[in-house]
Amino acid sequence: MVSVTTPRSATRRAMLAVLGAFVIANAGAADAQRAQHMHGMTAGKPARPELGTSAAFAPDGALYAVTKDGQHVLLHRSADEGRSWEAAVVVNAEPEQISADGENRPKLAFDADGAALVSWTRPLAKRFTGEIRFARADDRRHFTAPVTVHRDRQEITHRFDSLAVTGAGKVVLAWIDKRDLELAQAANRDYRGAAIYAAISDDGGRSFRTERKIADHSCECCRIAITGDTDGLPLLMWRHVFEPNERDHAVVKLGADGAPGPVARATFDRWRIDACPHHGPSLAVAPDGTRHAVWFNEKEGEGRVFYGRLKDGRVDGQRALGGERAAHADIATAGRRVAVVWKEFDGERTLLRAEVSADGGATFNARALAATGGASDQPRVIRRGDALFAFWRTENEGMRGYWLE
Repeated sequence: MVSVTTPRSATRRAMLAVLGAFVIANAGAADAQRAQHMHGMTAGKPARPELGTSAAFAPDGALYAVTKDGQHVLLHRSADEGRSWEAAVVVNAEPEQISADGENRPKLAFDADGAALVSWTRPLAKRFTGEIRFARADDRRHFTAPVTVHRDRQEITHRFDSLAVTGAGKVVLAWIDKRDLELAQAANRDYRGAAIYAAISDDGGRSFRTERKIADHSCECCRIAITGDTDGLPLLMWRHVFEPNERDHAVVKLGADGAPGPVARATFDRWRIDACPHHGPSLAVAPDGTRHAVWFNEKEGEGRVFYGRLKDGRVDGQRALGGERAAHADIATAGRRVAVVWKEFDGERTLLRAEVSADGGATFNARALAATGGASDQPRVIRRGDALFAFWRTENEGMRGYWLE
């Protein structure tokens, strides 16, 4: 079993300094203007280069990834598990603005027939506004013209999209939406944070039902986790703003008709902060129904990445992952195997680390996978059959993969 020692220290000021260090490490430069980890607290420009990438295995076993190149989303294919990549396919023939940094990147999934499904956020002219875009390709080469998924076309926040295909065959697109905040402000009413909206497709992304609100009072800039429950129905997890201002996490299950069930509190760290940490959770459900999760929170004065099993209004086995500079963890399951990946700055380089369990999360073995001296994206752990695979894009080394045996 991995033992993790949690240092006793950190004041809020120290925690914020650590968050700033995370972003500087992510950018691979000491330019403080790049430290935008806390939304609204820094006026600098986004870190460059924009390395935001998503990856997935297609049903035939090939590895695919989506990236941004200028005003185009590109789909890349590797037949040798990321050691080499074929010439990329352009997803959007007509150029447009695309978000591809931090928590806000193009997303990729495959339907049961192997069609490539790609979503992204298109920024609009007004600051912090956007719309959710989507395209599909039956043959993974010739994409349909992108569509805006939501009916609401106000120039407001529709951003930080997440895309998944559940075991029930539904395509789920969820995002952070501020239409309810706008209405509240117009009526001079208080409203905490933003809201989670989702649109569901029953035909592999060829069409989407009208979007519906999943929950009020989400955090404004943290990614949303989507996975399928044991019955194939979608589970969503996000950073929620609980009263009066505790930024913990919530889970909702969608019914077969797409209607959300009750909002259930998932973590209980009770972090009170009037800002968004740009650090969303990840959720995976094992065949026995265990909900494994990773997330970032401040607990007892310390900002850390945590792992735990979500169970009936409590968290079992919660513990910190890595050191004080661990960041942006991701999790996946395959049978009784559970794998977590994250990156961690050691003062000189950014390290890719993992923990792997073969017994349903009872014990874990630690792995050191890779390191880079330049900028790096957030890592991902993805599944191919019964195997789990860590994917990481860095400025110096490119897109690489590591099997988690």
